[in-house]
Amino acid sequence: MDKSRIIKKYPNRRLYDTEISRYITLADVRALVMGGVPFKVFDTANDTDITRAILLQIMLEEESGGEPLFSANMLAQIIRFYGGTLQGTFARYLEGALDVFARQQQELTQSWADTPLDTMTRMAQQNVELWGELQREFMRSAGFDLGRDRDKPKPSEDSD
Repeated sequence: MDKSRIIKKYPNRRLYDTEISRYITLADVRALVMGGVPFKVFDTANDTDITRAILLQIMLEEESGGEPLFSANMLAQIIRFYGGTLQGTFARYLEGALDVFARQQQELTQSWADTPLDTMTRMAQQNVELWGELQREFMRSAGFDLGRDRDKPKPSEDSD
């Protein structure tokens, strides 16, 4: 069962948090994101899920103030993937890379004081493995036949 917090967006553009029974702001939604609280936002006019649109709106506000996370060049590169044959692969790559980055950041903060060299070595090995898998997925998505996995033994030519 999905235990996401439900937020409703009304035609007056106000957001209503059904769990706490009050109107909230985008700053409150951002706090939910930062706290790791799962939620979904629904438009009350047509009951569509607009969670992504609200998250993009929060990102736009974040990008407008302070130091931006995305450069214009990076945003242009991302836009070029829309509608292309590799859009799904690119989305999975970004999501996987962000997941790994977040896990490594957490691991780093938890174990840095104990064994910094071991931590960095383990993270480097994980990055190499992830990059290799993402490259294989990219090549398969682009239509390249990668043949047999190198780790699997080849069957003998003589089946006798």
